[in-house]
Amino acid sequence: MTNRLLSYFLALIAVLVTIAACTSGNHQSASREEPARQRNAEVQNAQDASVPTREDVLVESRDAKPAPAKAVTPPPEARSSLAKNELARPDAPIASSKGMAEMGSAEPELLDNEKYAHLDQNGIVQVAEHPVSTFSIDVDSGAYANVRRMLKAGQLPQQDAVRIEEMINYFGYDYPLPQDENVPFSVTTEMAPAPWNRHTHLLQIGIKGQDISRQMLPPANLVFLIDVSGSMGDANRLPLLQSALKLLTEQLREQDRVAIVVYAGASGVVLPPTNDKGKILAALNRLQAGGSTNGAAGIELAYAVARQSYIPRGINRVLLATDGDFNVGTINFDALKSLIEEKRKSGISLTTLGFGMGSYAAERNYNDRLMEQLADAGNGNYAFIDTLNEAQKVLVDEMSSTLATIAKDVKIQIEFNPEVVAEYRLIGYENRALKREDFNNDKIDAGEIGAGHTVTALYEIALTGSKGSRLEPLRYQSKTLENKSMRDEIAHLRLRYKAPEGSESKLLEWPLQRASIKGDFAQASERMRFAAAVAGFGQLLKGGQYTGKFSFGDIAKLAYGARGEDRFGYRGEFLSLVKLAQSLGESALRPKHLSQQ
Repeated sequence: MTNRLLSYFLALIAVLVTIAACTSGNHQSASREEPARQRNAEVQNAQDASVPTREDVLVESRDAKPAPAKAVTPPPEARSSLAKNELARPDAPIASSKGMAEMGSAEPELLDNEKYAHLDQNGIVQVAEHPVSTFSIDVDSGAYANVRRMLKAGQLPQQDAVRIEEMINYFGYDYPLPQDENVPFSVTTEMAPAPWNRHTHLLQIGIKGQDISRQMLPPANLVFLIDVSGSMGDANRLPLLQSALKLLTEQLREQDRVAIVVYAGASGVVLPPTNDKGKILAALNRLQAGGSTNGAAGIELAYAVARQSYIPRGINRVLLATDGDFNVGTINFDALKSLIEEKRKSGISLTTLGFGMGSYAAERNYNDRLMEQLADAGNGNYAFIDTLNEAQKVLVDEMSSTLATIAKDVKIQIEFNPEVVAEYRLIGYENRALKREDFNNDKIDAGEIGAGHTVTALYEIALTGSKGSRLEPLRYQSKTLENKSMRDEIAHLRLRYKAPEGSESKLLEWPLQRASIKGDFAQASERMRFAAAVAGFGQLLKGGQYTGKFSFGDIAKLAYGARGEDRFGYRGEFLSLVKLAQSLGESALRPKHLSQQ
């Protein structure tokens, strides 16, 4: 009897221990999942999280083996592993694997998986040695929004994340509209002393595209290619993406069509082409994140769907919305870029919309390099969507610019006169540089201009005989021009472009006269002064190699005086970002070797 009672007692203890362990495990699991529920509750316009059924989803895979494109919820253990990670805190600072380390910050360096292309800044070029500069225009704006995201998170951005031309071109400028109806854009130039170096000058080249009202746009054949993989599960990714595409959907007209393709481990057509806004919104509502990321398969399917509904002389475009974290299928960068280059031959362009605001450090996997380069290869543009306000700017306020191309393969070439200009430096456009011979080669791809787009490029130049030269002069060079009338020309500007459906380029050219240089920077136009402020800001964020003692305070003062009407508040926001950067440590950005003043 005693042994039997002892056995019962031991069995009872075992049951109690098991119950206690299960209760503790459930409590820990609930604790781990609570932050995710809180983040989802904070997202405006929360979406219906129901998973698409087999009847909702028409699947087309590359292997011709149909499988339901059902979204899969990430397993709880995936989140629990993050909860155990000390870096996985909602308030964890964004890593600056290059910028912060080089700037001497006392903050601990955190490693992350965000990917940026490393490009050295354009250096100073001696005109006597290389008088010709050639590059492709760029209308992307993604770098500015991404830098804004980092600054608002309380961290200075990685230097490689700062592409100065994209920061400048985030803003519109009041360049005059084209007067010749046979030319799709106007070109404006202006020259004045540089605000950061009184011995050099800035040359501004501004392009303004023909403005086309939304109702006058050609009919649109759009494919929303949406990443629903597990990496998009954060509240600031897929839910924000859904809200952003809803804004665009509400702007569509009767003649426009939208199809929706999703991809995770497999790709599928969620919605065949339709102009029924109710169906489009319902399909967006049903999306949920989960699984791996086979982006290449999604791209193949999206282009196939776009080809089936191709509109001759219409807008035919794939809008890729993702964080760029392709981890299965074709993941090689060059292979993906080649895939898009091949697809653009079909007359279908590609816009990339980046969503990469992870709450956890381990989720910071945004691939800026891939997003920017895919858009370039796809004859499209790239934007980073960090807020619903940014989605409103890109997809509603600038809808015509985002969707409608008015000129393609636009190249700029400028030849400087060595008798007047000693040195020059192109500010930004490092990944848009072309060889001199590429300018006349119509087989070389270049940038596109959308309806109403403005494009700005800035050169810093040192005039011959001024104190602005920083390079030793060449020993042997000709200093005499046979044509004396050319001695008053600073440079000769040439521009090539193709019509949207054309294959042969057209040439435009203008001489730039020395007499047009303004004597004082204060005499420069408002648009030039503000563009210079943004250029100065970008250069300081990249280390300030060429800006001497020019400070954030100087930038703020310059931008404030050139803020203008600021209808949407973008320039006012820029001022707040400058002040944020200043608060985060101007001394940390001071270059070790100040440029000569």
